[in-house]
Amino acid sequence: MHAKHLLHHLVESAAARDPARIALVGGSLQLRYEELEAVLHAFAGGLVGLGLARGERVGIYLDKRPEFVAAAFGTSAAGGVFVPINPVLKAAQVGHILRDCAVRVLVTTAERLAALGDVPDHCHDLRHVVLVGGGAATGSVAVHSWEAVLGAPARTGHRVIDADMAAILYTSGSTGRPKGVVLSHRNMMAGARSVAHYLGNHPDDTLLAALPLSFDAGLSQLTTAFQAGARVVLLNWLLPRDVLKAIERERVSGLTAVPPLWIQLAQMPWPTGTDEHLRYIANTGGRMPGEVLARLRAQLPKTRPFLMYGLTEAFRATYLPPEELDRRPDSIGKAIPDAEVLVLREDGSECAPNEPGELVQRGALVAMGYWNDPERSAERFRPLPAAAPGREPGLVLPEIAVFSGDTVRRDEDGYLYFIGRRDEMIKTSGYRVSPTEIEEILYATGLVGECAAFGVAHATLGQSIVAVVTPPAGTPLDVAALLAECRSRMPAYMVPARFEPRSGALPRNANGKIDRKALADALASGEPA
Repeated sequence: MHAKHLLHHLVESAAARDPARIALVGGSLQLRYEELEAVLHAFAGGLVGLGLARGERVGIYLDKRPEFVAAAFGTSAAGGVFVPINPVLKAAQVGHILRDCAVRVLVTTAERLAALGDVPDHCHDLRHVVLVGGGAATGSVAVHSWEAVLGAPARTGHRVIDADMAAILYTSGSTGRPKGVVLSHRNMMAGARSVAHYLGNHPDDTLLAALPLSFDAGLSQLTTAFQAGARVVLLNWLLPRDVLKAIERERVSGLTAVPPLWIQLAQMPWPTGTDEHLRYIANTGGRMPGEVLARLRAQLPKTRPFLMYGLTEAFRATYLPPEELDRRPDSIGKAIPDAEVLVLREDGSECAPNEPGELVQRGALVAMGYWNDPERSAERFRPLPAAAPGREPGLVLPEIAVFSGDTVRRDEDGYLYFIGRRDEMIKTSGYRVSPTEIEEILYATGLVGECAAFGVAHATLGQSIVAVVTPPAGTPLDVAALLAECRSRMPAYMVPARFEPRSGALPRNANGKIDRKALADALASGEPA
């Protein structure tokens, strides 16, 4: 049998090993591996029949459901590139993604399509919409039912190799709108193998997919489970107790979540005996507070906690082994398998123990760069300096590493500790949010004169969003109207928690720009902004 190096091969290999084993649970629907393999190949044939060329993009704008999984892995089998779109995004953000990476086919529901309004009509490259779950739609783009696409004649997908694009994940940048991180098949397969290895995933595992599948960590619940031939339960939850009920009902053995959810779960009584089947819990997307971890461990004494750190540009960087938790509670751990994490000075040389430097990651998990953005790609994805570990004098071709922008230190035993970020990104509810993107939307409302958005420390969210705003010229500031506009234009996690009105112009720095540092310092000290 030939080697299996492409994303959809995860499902094919698991189906070959144990075709009748359950792969997916979505509500009342269960799919065996042989059934998931059949539906993803049917979707792949349908995409080729729609004229999808090699490397063209397929947007998936759905909640967590089996069709999402079949569309993602079916796009891989067709030789296309899937683009998962967070279902909480509003029309403007979805439109940006569709246009930015020239999506050819959009998979969604009739309700979601209607909520997009005329956005699809302004997406020049969009040719087809595939509707899941029934319903009809009209517009300038051809519309097909999910069943019709699956029922198309079987067709072979385009030839691709593991160095080709597999997916584009959109993540907020420090400036402007979200940018697309391009992942190859090699990136995703290496990530699946690495994480499944250190978490010890096996065919009898049941993983709960509670995170959005547009997140790298959410998508990882699928790839690591399929790598191991395990079972994934897809959960669209409204309240934390929905998560606990699913863990008990499905006898979940692995749960990965972000700090805001862990904070909520730690405050709830867990069903007795949960730790008899919940083999591990894992945290990603920000630091888990120590007291939260202590409460979880008290309720789940047999469950192993894994604390993880990573960035979308390289999927996952480090994890702290559970046996090191009590010895090094503040550490982000060591590099995951098949990755190397370096701590480098400005000149590219390696830092001494406990000397702060930039976290730089090399290896098979380093993404292909940002889609259609050479300038920002060149900032973050750079050749590894000649003096860096792993580079030998005889190597002629450069190796591209990802420079995280995070400052860390490494202790004498090789464990890493996070110190801070170099940019102004806001980390809230597990999301990275660009202050510039918030400010652009605030200006677009026409209800502010000047504005600046910040993240301030928050016990539950990590950071909450505060916007300092001035009224437009000659008009009083209407905070209620501004908040209503924000809620209609932004996903909930991006809406400022509070507005700080200011009557005069915002302070300027020496370059004439709004002095963000002065405003941030004032907010941090509790002084009037």
